Amino acid sequence: MKLRHSYCTPFSILVFITLPCLISAQACQNSCGKIPISYPFGTGLGCGDPRFQKYVTCNQDKLTLTTHTGCYPVTNIDYTNQVIYISDPSMSTCACTQPSKGFGLDWDAPFSFHDDTVFTLLDCSTTSSPIYKTNGYSDNNGTAVPQCDRTGAPICGFLFSCQAIIMLNLPISTCCVYTPVDLGPSFEMDLQKLQCSSYSGFYSFSGQVANPENWKYGIALKYKFNVYNDYPRSCADCEGSHGVCGYRGAYNSFICNCPNGLNATSDCFFGYNHGSSLLKWQTGNRLICSLAFFLVWAFL
Repeated sequence: MKLRHSYCTPFSILVFITLPCLISAQACQNSCGKIPISYPFGTGLGCGDPRFQKYVTCNQDKLTLTTHTGCYPVTNIDYTNQVIYISDPSMSTCACTQPSKGFGLDWDAPFSFHDDTVFTLLDCSTTSSPIYKTNGYSDNNGTAVPQCDRTGAPICGFLFSCQAIIMLNLPISTCCVYTPVDLGPSFEMDLQKLQCSSYSGFYSFSGQVANPENWKYGIALKYKFNVYNDYPRSCADCEGSHGVCGYRGAYNSFICNCPNGLNATSDCFFGYNHGSSLLKWQTGNRLICSLAFFLVWAFL
């Protein structure tokens, strides 16, 4: 008489042998929507560098930078020059003016303003704004002179040629180029404190200084890998084997998230087959799975 439980043995073998064939997809992705993702950024918890994970996140294929002043869409990342570009939906541009509360970086964020980023303040109070405090300085008519980058006057003149800003009916003197180094912490621009209703930011004239309609509006931020700004060798090896750099555990130890869904401590062991778009591990995995199913089928 056959025992009922005898059929459990082949089934158990099937599950045990074919389990590696059911490995989940790679947890850390190399893109978020249309934006390529590489170290130090990541697409989820445990991906990229832990210092950046809480600031730059990917949700529903949208990459976002989060600071204490709000959430900002990431429009592009220049990995060669280590620059991340963001937009602020509340900032004013040549096409639209609107109230804003300003922009700021967290004091411990691994970012700093890029030198190409230019901020201009709009509709500042000439009587209460701290940027108009005379401190003994005034023009020949006794008018308070803005304590900001006076060399930016031409920029303000061009910006005030925009139809959207003309409609505000503001004197050009209420617009000035904001220099955080002179006016306060380099990571903070508090419009309420500055008594200004809005601001505009751009990082490129697009070769047309006199045409603000074509300026690239947004904010450019620099980032560093570490104190010495060295690209981690372990991460380079991982990405060289088509893995994605990540971390795990209480000590944020390095891991390499491989295309087969497994994590390695150095790189993805098999790597890519030279001259082919297929992974060696894919080929090996398919052979093992096929052999496993054949042996179990033959056993049954």
